[in-house]
Amino acid sequence: MTGRPVDGLAATAAPAARAEARPLVPALVFVALVVAAVGSLGTPLITSVATSFHVPLGSAQWTLTVALLSGAVATPVLGRLGAGPHRRTTILVTLAVVVAGSALTVLPLPFAYLLAGRAAQGVGLGLTALLMGVARDHLPEERGTAVIALISVVSIIGAGVGYPLAALLAELGGVRATYGLGLAVTAAALLTAWRSVPEAPRGRSARVDVTGAVLLAGALLLVLLLAGERNLWSRHLAVAAALAAVAAALLCAWVVVELRSAAPLVDVRAVRHPAVAGANLAMFVGGIGMYLLLTLVTRYAQTPHGAGYGFGLSTFVAGLVLVPFSVLGFVAGRLAPRIRTRIDGPLLLAGSAVVVGGGFALFAAARSDLAELFTAMGVLGFGVGGFSAAMPGVILAVTPRSETSSAMSFNYVVRSVGYSLGSAVGGLILAAGTGPGHPFPDDHAYTTAAFVGLGAMAITTLTSLALARRRPSATNP
Repeated sequence: MTGRPVDGLAATAAPAARAEARPLVPALVFVALVVAAVGSLGTPLITSVATSFHVPLGSAQWTLTVALLSGAVATPVLGRLGAGPHRRTTILVTLAVVVAGSALTVLPLPFAYLLAGRAAQGVGLGLTALLMGVARDHLPEERGTAVIALISVVSIIGAGVGYPLAALLAELGGVRATYGLGLAVTAAALLTAWRSVPEAPRGRSARVDVTGAVLLAGALLLVLLLAGERNLWSRHLAVAAALAAVAAALLCAWVVVELRSAAPLVDVRAVRHPAVAGANLAMFVGGIGMYLLLTLVTRYAQTPHGAGYGFGLSTFVAGLVLVPFSVLGFVAGRLAPRIRTRIDGPLLLAGSAVVVGGGFALFAAARSDLAELFTAMGVLGFGVGGFSAAMPGVILAVTPRSETSSAMSFNYVVRSVGYSLGSAVGGLILAAGTGPGHPFPDDHAYTTAAFVGLGAMAITTLTSLALARRRPSATNP
């Protein structure tokens, strides 16, 4: 039988063979870990930044928020560029932007330059989906599936790896020392990608829908701004409601534009596929719950004993609470591909959501001992690791090979919004549980937040089970 290869399958045979001769897998995992860890550097450094730059804590909080914003905006654009013939160039240029941003965070410049550097670092968060596309194109199917699951897990646990290390460096050498490490590892990631990432298969084409990109960027900026600026809801409710309405209008306009576009930023019709839509819904609600528990535990651990609860841990020691989260998340990510040979991906999603719910139950019932917090974080990490490893397989089972980066980019945008809302929900519940004149919320507020998280994971479990009942037929990759 002769003829042209389908979707560049034959064209990828030679690159796949060459990729096996290179350290492609460790390179992809390393780059994914670096961009995730560097993107989350703002979390443990907020207090140190406020002190070093003499700015309010609210302003220092933007060192984290601006990275999340730029990452959410860049992800769908990079995903579309990654679907075309210039994926390698896109990865290298993006990493170069991250390195330049890292340099800005190290140089002795005013606070505004630090924010600009953090925004540039956040762009790297959009690379995860492109790395998955490389794995799917240039590795044998079974190995590629396992590597994609590992990249997904690493993109989650990267925060847990970076948090304690960043906090320790901040205590020993200050903020600049921590950002200096960020510069070193991002430069190493750029060199690694330059040496290891192959070119995309021939025959691909991708155009960026500029109008769609602008509309989606505007909507995401407003959504994440509203999620991050909790004081806006309490002090300027009318303004917050108006901005929420504008964000909804922009999202509706974006959907209309994408449906009419010959080269949409995100294939909305594919997103409407029951499997993809259900997976994204599970990611959104599950993301709210997962990040909510992460926020609750780390904040509870740092609350001083004078509040009547908490452990008064330093930033570094509190960061160590994330170690079981990262370790067990990695373990679950490595086990997930083997489990998937026995059960469907949606069932693995459901089971992982139940595990995360177990972490909420543990935190709600037992948190008087530090070991109990470590246990809750370990359970959370195991559930998040399994969930993150299963999610790409559910989506890619009905996604053409050429659309891997675009499809996963949209899923990561959904995840970013879910995480931001999870952080905001936790903050709102704890703020509501803080009495007048009291600096810390009542202990019962944490219990209330834990039950809210249990509800979110119950919804995630039911959504995943519904996906399992509608087992889709896989699209030829």
